[in-house]
Amino acid sequence: MSALPYLTQARAPLTREVSAINEFGQTDAISIPAERALTVYVDKRELVTLMTLGAQPELLVLGFLRNQRLVQSVQEVDSITVDWEVGAAAVKTRAGISDIEARTSKRVVTTGCGQGSVFGDLMADVDKLVLPQASLTQSQLYGIVNAIRLKESTYKSAGSVHGCALFRGEELLVFVEDVGRHNAIDTIAGWMWMQDAHTMSGEDKVFYTTGRLTSEMVIKSAQMGVPIVVSRSGITQMGHEVAQRLGLCTIGRATNKRFLCYSGAHRFCFQPELAGERLHATT
Repeated sequence: MSALPYLTQARAPLTREVSAINEFGQTDAISIPAERALTVYVDKRELVTLMTLGAQPELLVLGFLRNQRLVQSVQEVDSITVDWEVGAAAVKTRAGISDIEARTSKRVVTTGCGQGSVFGDLMADVDKLVLPQASLTQSQLYGIVNAIRLKESTYKSAGSVHGCALFRGEELLVFVEDVGRHNAIDTIAGWMWMQDAHTMSGEDKVFYTTGRLTSEMVIKSAQMGVPIVVSRSGITQMGHEVAQRLGLCTIGRATNKRFLCYSGAHRFCFQPELAGERLHATT
């Protein structure tokens, strides 16, 4: 088997300090997310510009190529080199990407924060995706929500970012923040590809996002082979329709002990006794 691609480690500072005036008219020094542009070149051909924090730019680019279905395996990529002085990521493939002009000619600007881009038809080949058997208990869901609550994050110090995570049961495997949830899930997809393929399949994994479950997020999770998605936010109509077609379990509004299972309830083991006393409206 071919070696994994060479990746630089060009992590950029995630925040910068600026001055702001508070409600008392006083000047405070605060941290804000350090958004920056990263233009991706594949075999010297300009592909797309991503707006990102730059926490793990190489994994972001690798996951972007994976989730856009431009490469089918990590072995197709020889190297990804990021240079922040010029704001560029240079991708070198081992054998080129066939029909890359045609495959990237149609671009859909998605609803992701930071304006995510998806090449081609969002729904193409969705029905060919087959998700593995998997289940999640209500107790494990509560463990996931609590792990995210306790996680130290850029959001806590600076706000204005989305977070995504990959869990094995209640075990947090990787946590990524970026200006858009589409970047965060792409970075996780890239991270999964760089791990051992035998231990990083999706059947025992749960994907978590702070953002809403759009069709893009549902499709990307399915492409990663992860059949259970949890969100602190809600779900869109198209995201719901795609999840139902795939039999993917989507859980939203997950805060404290409250949540809604929108689809794929056959994958979820309800334990209502753990939810505490139900609140009733009073007149």
